[in-house]
Amino acid sequence: MLEGEAGVGKTEVAKALAGAIGARLIRLQCHEGIDLHHALYDWDYPRQLLHLRAGVDEPLYSERFLLRRPLLEALQATEPVVLLIDEIDRADDEFEAFLLELLSDFQVSIPELGTVTAERRPLVTITSNRTRELHDALKRRCLYHWIDYPTPEREAEIVHARLPGVPDEVAKRVCDAVARLRGEELYKLPGVGETIAWAQALLALEDPDLEETLGVVLKVREDIERVRDREVLRGA
Repeated sequence: MLEGEAGVGKTEVAKALAGAIGARLIRLQCHEGIDLHHALYDWDYPRQLLHLRAGVDEPLYSERFLLRRPLLEALQATEPVVLLIDEIDRADDEFEAFLLELLSDFQVSIPELGTVTAERRPLVTITSNRTRELHDALKRRCLYHWIDYPTPEREAEIVHARLPGVPDEVAKRVCDAVARLRGEELYKLPGVGETIAWAQALLALEDPDLEETLGVVLKVREDIERVRDREVLRGA
């Protein structure tokens, strides 16, 4: 389980993990109102209806008409899989409880087909932006890690990795400026992705004044006004 502010790279950990071990990445993006039909499986009702009209003598509820969603796809995979359950804090308590049951035994019951058990258990990464507290029962079953914003020096290394050839002075300037912004009380602090985008903007616009490009890194009008009023980037 990875927790941290939005934009610190939690999702990238799962992608890097899949790449490191040569596994396929399967991602379930959580959202408000997510249920079994979005996460586990559903039936292809239009094809079933056509099947009925054609009068073919074949069961309607069979593998042929099963729509596999990310969780079932991960359970039935025969190759190495990293299952990313992204932003679990966006889902409700009921879905979290179902997820706890599923991840305990790595099996699920489909009423029409029976029980599906994972032949090869996926490596599961769960991320949370901590917009709400998760149940202790789920946390107890996980290895927990908090990801904080990187130091300016570490962030500069990330910028160099993502933008090969970026001048040292541009990377340092952007990362130092982002560190200043994160020290302010803003509605939405910039993530690492915004830092990289800011460096790209400076390169494309041939090193403009940082305040002229605040819209690249800050996405709330009040935040931009606060930074300008307080002259947070003076001399940056």
